[in-house]
Amino acid sequence: MAMTLRLSEEQDRALEALAQADGVSKQEAAVRAITDAAARRLHEHRVQELSASARERYADLLDRLGR
Repeated sequence: MAMTLRLSEEQDRALEALAQADGVSKQEAAVRAITDAAARRLHEHRVQELSASARERYADLLDRLGR
């Protein structure tokens, strides 16, 4: 799917720096950045879910340990 990405000059410089650092095109750098950000966000969400589940499951134990 084609998409136009509008960036400020500062954002474009950041993307250019990222692309140069990785030795890839700006398009590839943008795709990688999007993919990495999505993976991080999904991972963080999963960790939060697991943490909440563990806190609920072990609430009594955690309460006793806190005393």
